[in-house]
Amino acid sequence: MGSNRRRWIGLLLIALGVALIVVDTTIVNVIVPSIVRTIGIDSVQTQWVQESYAITFAALLLVAGRVADIIGARTVFICGAIVFGAASVLAGLAPSASLLIGARFAQGVGGGLILPTSLSLLNAMFDGPARAKAFAVWGSTIGASSALGPLLGGWLTEHLSWRWAFGVNVPLVAIVVVGAVFFVDRSVPQRGRLDVLGAVLSVVGLGLLAFALIEGRRYGWLLIQTPAHVLGADWDAGPSPALVAALWSAVALTLFVLRQTALARSGRTDTALVDVRLFSVASFRGGNVATLIIGVGEFGIIAVLPLWLQFALGYTPIAAGAALVPLAVGSFVASGISFTTPATPLTFVRIGLVLEAIGLAVLGLVAAVDSPWWHLWSALFVYGVGVGFATAQVTNVVLDEIPESSSGQASGIQSAFRQLGSALGIAVLTTTFFTVLGASLHDRLVAAGTTADQADTISQQVTDTAGAAIAGFAARPDTAPIAQAGAEALTHATTFASYLAAGFILIGLAATLLIPRRSRADQPPTTTLAAASSRLLDNGSRQRGP
Repeated sequence: MGSNRRRWIGLLLIALGVALIVVDTTIVNVIVPSIVRTIGIDSVQTQWVQESYAITFAALLLVAGRVADIIGARTVFICGAIVFGAASVLAGLAPSASLLIGARFAQGVGGGLILPTSLSLLNAMFDGPARAKAFAVWGSTIGASSALGPLLGGWLTEHLSWRWAFGVNVPLVAIVVVGAVFFVDRSVPQRGRLDVLGAVLSVVGLGLLAFALIEGRRYGWLLIQTPAHVLGADWDAGPSPALVAALWSAVALTLFVLRQTALARSGRTDTALVDVRLFSVASFRGGNVATLIIGVGEFGIIAVLPLWLQFALGYTPIAAGAALVPLAVGSFVASGISFTTPATPLTFVRIGLVLEAIGLAVLGLVAAVDSPWWHLWSALFVYGVGVGFATAQVTNVVLDEIPESSSGQASGIQSAFRQLGSALGIAVLTTTFFTVLGASLHDRLVAAGTTADQADTISQQVTDTAGAAIAGFAARPDTAPIAQAGAEALTHATTFASYLAAGFILIGLAATLLIPRRSRADQPPTTTLAAASSRLLDNGSRQRGP
């Protein structure tokens, strides 16, 4: 088999591995009700089934990238796939909430190992125009998988069991592992050691930050609003756990940055978890800023659309998942265009962001309680094409000038920026969504003659159930007007969230102005990094004195 064909098969296997971990981010949203009925988990455990995966995933990205540089990206990728597959077996067979949550934590470990190493492998396997095509496939896989997760979860739950939402991973993981052995080249390990203290600080800092962003809406951003149970003790007064986590995260990440900078100044870059010289490369620095901002807009809207589709428009979970299919189709169309259209990665990023903003704006314009399906499909298709362009090629821009010896670190950093953008987007958009929902419903009820106290109670009930209470009101003729007001308020909140997401996408577009038009400088990356290292060493010498 020719080497060219072999590496494209390797690309498909890597994309399959990425698809599995992305699907497991969104698939749980639609299988939770079945899990509750089967093993009787409470609301707190339900939250942890959904969020333990994302928190662990985010916490390990930097460490995984550095380990990939030291022992080889393919080795870490395969280990991550094995861990993910084994954890999927445990999740599918879990007889209790505690075991299911533990399995989800383990799945997060596997996902945290797979995502950055997938980027590192592609960066090493491809170059030039072929690299842009490879990242187009990778990015389209992420966009399509996030949209297909709810559809797959709804179908498996309705026709088989929620356990198959995890069990289906097992044979696919086996294909990824075996295929990677034969079709993905072994990457050359780089000399160096793992900065253990830096690893601990990064895991603690990123994990706590992800927790704060995810849990802020539930527990409160400043003072605690919902009692928590932490380490066997009740937490029902004082500062919110999210605020405490955010403060400790800031401490840990500040210490992490100081340590990495000190290691660079002392010339111990072979030990540093993050080589801070990478941020002297304009495309890497600006690309990561854009990645963070883009993630806020892209991932936040995906979190609220299924709620509107099911509780305002009356879609079933499967129908709601099917409504997101045009997003996936658009992502793959963008991948095909990337293969046939000569353009720089930065151009594709900017075109993609414009299309995303247009798609989201159109979605906001057409959103109504009686929106026809083709209005939604048209908006989501345009948005999906934009995601396929921007998500894929911003990665190509970020890694374009990074030498292969640092690709693991760089991929881990870029993955961390992407994941934190996702967490921040979900936090910002869902908080805004539910705030607008509650206020809009309250105003509609008061305008219809409901007392302020009754309006407060009803709007709180609807927001606490994420809109699910609307169906209960609709089932009774005497409360049907409340259901109608709830559906209209949910639609208004979706419109607002769409416009807000479009705004973040446009800010991300502006951030791309920080990236040089020519993604590859005339001098090689190693020269750029060496010059940056000299500047750091010189600065350190002046600070220490003779």
